[in-house]
Amino acid sequence: MRKRRKKALIVKTRAQKVLEYIYILTGSAVVALSFNLFLLPNRIASGGVSGISTILDAVMGWAPAYVQWSLNIPLFIAGVVLLGRNFGIKTLVGTIFLPFVVLSSAHLQPWTNDPLLGALFGGVGVGLGLGIVFRGRASTGGTDLAAQIITKYTGLTLGRSVALIDGLIVLSAAIVFDIERGLYALIALYITSKTIDLVQVGFGRSKMAMIITNKQMEVQEGILNKIDRGVTRLSAYGGFTDSEKPVLMCVVDQTEFTKLKQLVKTIDPTAFVIVMDAAEVLGEGFKRE
Repeated sequence: MRKRRKKALIVKTRAQKVLEYIYILTGSAVVALSFNLFLLPNRIASGGVSGISTILDAVMGWAPAYVQWSLNIPLFIAGVVLLGRNFGIKTLVGTIFLPFVVLSSAHLQPWTNDPLLGALFGGVGVGLGLGIVFRGRASTGGTDLAAQIITKYTGLTLGRSVALIDGLIVLSAAIVFDIERGLYALIALYITSKTIDLVQVGFGRSKMAMIITNKQMEVQEGILNKIDRGVTRLSAYGGFTDSEKPVLMCVVDQTEFTKLKQLVKTIDPTAFVIVMDAAEVLGEGFKRE
């Protein structure tokens, strides 16, 4: 029995690794195609090594794919040497494969010559591709590694390091091209970050409600029986009375929230309810990963 379980676990692990590499290759291809179809032809340098390659293509006439290879590979090596970490073969695959697709698809005609559309759809495409790569537990290297090196040796946070590098690239684009192109690059950068979040946490949004009521048992039974959701009772104390005031915590889908609100209002009109967005919920009745 143990051998059978162990064998099943090995098969599952191998399948997971294969799936992760599929994510990396697919995501890298999406990023590369978005770069060639939307960003590069419209001269939108929205940060990262791809942004640097866009600027150098315009100024020096250097092919973007070769610029990306010449920056990505040394940065990967520097990251391994200076940070003392094993970034793994998966990140190296993304680092090499993305410029390869950029080179292979360089002959494709741009899908739009409108810089605003290029920024919007290029940002969505790059964000979608990077989000897929991240789901493969890897990255495409580049300025992410540079940001980690800066963080280690300057004390800046990783977020500020990334913002510093991308900001300098966007500023360079505004100087080399014009202010408008720099503004379009900021739009693309913002859209990319939001799209990555959507890919990572999904489009579904749940609501978490914190309910303070004098009728805890009635509300609790209503949630369990009428909405068919779990509820957790937390210990809390009133700041003014210093008396125990349990808080009921419940997570529901957006479609169930109105039903929850009506239920609480019916049982206890004086109940105090706090509602927050829950970007991702894992567990019984919700998504499993």
